[in-house]
Amino acid sequence: METESQIRARLAELEAEHRALDSAIGVMHEQSSPDLFAIQRLKKRKLQLKDSIQRLRSRLIPDLNA
Repeated sequence: METESQIRARLAELEAEHRALDSAIGVMHEQSSPDLFAIQRLKKRKLQLKDSIQRLRSRLIPDLNA
């Protein structure tokens, strides 16, 4: 089982990747002829990251029934 510090470190990594993808998508949209397929792939990855981030955040919330 991961420790809280390991979870927080992984969370920080995923959040950084999420922000980087957001920036990359913004840059691609500004191009004169954006690669819509590539943008779609990046958006899908961004959603996967968002789900992973939410799962990790929920693991950091203490179980009140314990």
